[in-house]
Amino acid sequence: MSSTVTFIHGLSNKPEASYLRELWKRKLAHEGFSLDDNGVLSSMVYWADVLYPSPDTDLAAYESAAAGDEALNDARAAVTLSTEKLPPDEQKFIQQLSAELGITAEDFDPAALSPEERKQIALERIPLPAWLVNRLMAKLVRDAHLYFFNKEFSPRSNASFRVRDELRKRFVDALKAVKSGDHPLVVVSHSMGTVIAYDCLMHEPECPTIDGLVTIGSPLGLDEVQDFFPKWTRENGFPTERLKGPWVNVFDRLDAVAGADPSIANDYRQNGRAVIEDLEEPNWGEWRHSISKYLQGKKLRTRLAQMLGAGWP
Repeated sequence: MSSTVTFIHGLSNKPEASYLRELWKRKLAHEGFSLDDNGVLSSMVYWADVLYPSPDTDLAAYESAAAGDEALNDARAAVTLSTEKLPPDEQKFIQQLSAELGITAEDFDPAALSPEERKQIALERIPLPAWLVNRLMAKLVRDAHLYFFNKEFSPRSNASFRVRDELRKRFVDALKAVKSGDHPLVVVSHSMGTVIAYDCLMHEPECPTIDGLVTIGSPLGLDEVQDFFPKWTRENGFPTERLKGPWVNVFDRLDAVAGADPSIANDYRQNGRAVIEDLEEPNWGEWRHSISKYLQGKKLRTRLAQMLGAGWP
């Protein structure tokens, strides 16, 4: 009986799907845990093509785990968050999430928030260049806005998607494609991918059950994210109906995406009990959100192997 890992990637553009899946496997296996050697099957929920016109072809950047350049390279192109033509609720969401993530931009005015809203927003300064934080966090805000409001988006002239509908469908279809006998089935998610995975497990009736969930560098601790989950409560936020095993949340406190609220066990309780394992996995360098770095963490590899019943190390 083969165990299976289903990956789901995070924000920013990516190389094509098969390359990305092999990259994640190589980073896990580098002096560590090889899925292939342990008979673990794998798949990748790929959604970069919903938001970007073509795959990223700078593969050298993605192989550079030491620098984490996959994100730095993508950050060369700034994202402009213009809110003037959006409905008030969408404007408010973008403004609040931008403030939570420490974004400063010409079209974002913190004074637009009420005193009470400003009081609720706790900014944690992360030692990164301002241009890097702004550009990468702006991508997260854009992706979250398109997803939560199910906006129609056309990345290419011949393609148009309702973003939330499409991403939910891809996640659910990927889990359905796993043969029913191939268990345990563990989802390993990163960044914005953790939001998609949780949303489907909590709210999508067609979503199959899974045996374990790993969230990495997740923004699920942010109030602005939690507010968009209709069934979520702090006391019963655990997706009990479709998650039949452990949930391990992996973070680095200097991760720009997870750093504002890295520990989530108190936010997603099961009948009032904190059951999520918050696992701190320190990375290195300036950019701590890199999936290439996280996948080389011994704590992450050890817990994933245990969840898969692989007997490693």
